[in-house]
Amino acid sequence: MDGKLVNSCLIFAIQARNKQIVTIEGIGTEEKLHPIQRAFMKWNASQCGYCIPAMILASKELLDRNPNPTIEEIKQATSGIICRCTGYVKIFEAIKTAAAEMKASN
Repeated sequence: MDGKLVNSCLIFAIQARNKQIVTIEGIGTEEKLHPIQRAFMKWNASQCGYCIPAMILASKELLDRNPNPTIEEIKQATSGIICRCTGYVKIFEAIKTAAAEMKASN
C-alpha cells in the first residue's frame, strides 16, 4: 500500500481509501514476468503457492529499497511469512537471483 508492504488482513478498507494498492497481479504479466517471478520459477521456489504472493511482494519491496541485500536482510524481509513447503532455501536463492538480474538490467 503506497509502496509499503502491509498485511492485507490487518488493514481496514477505509485505510486503503485513496491509496495505491499493488497485489501480486500488479507486478508482472503472463507475457512479461517480473524478474522476481522469473527467479521463483527458475528455482522452483513455490510448491503449494499459499505464501508465494507474500514472498514475492516482500521481495519486491526489499529489492526496491535495497538492490543488493545480504542473506540476513532477505531473511529479515521475509521473516513474517510462514512457508511450510520449501524450507526457505529455494526462496532465498530466488531472491538473490532476482537481485542479480535486476542489477544487471539497470
